Amino acid sequence: MLHLTALVVVPGCLALGYWQLHRALSGNTLSWAYTVEWPFFAAYGVYMWWRIVHEQPTEPPHASQATVAAQGRPTELPDLHEEEDEELAAYNRYLAQLNAADEQKLR
Repeated sequence: MLHLTALVVVPGCLALGYWQLHRALSGNTLSWAYTVEWPFFAAYGVYMWWRIVHEQPTEPPHASQATVAAQGRPTELPDLHEEEDEELAAYNRYLAQLNAADEQKLR
């Protein structure tokens, strides 16, 4: 769909620039700005198309377990909560104490 959009938008911008050039040559001085602007939009469209096409990842960021298993990788996901940071645990205890103090004040 991206390629089709680029194939429509870029020639459209160039055609509009050509049309504005004829208007500018006919005496419409405002059209000189559009004569430069439309080809710039076309060039920017080509630039963005190029970047999007070449920056797409080859593998989706969140592959399902079935996809991972089909690729020969382990199917188990690592447990990210095995180790709790001591500083984080202390902060959570501090927050729990503040919450308890607030509840006592409300009673």
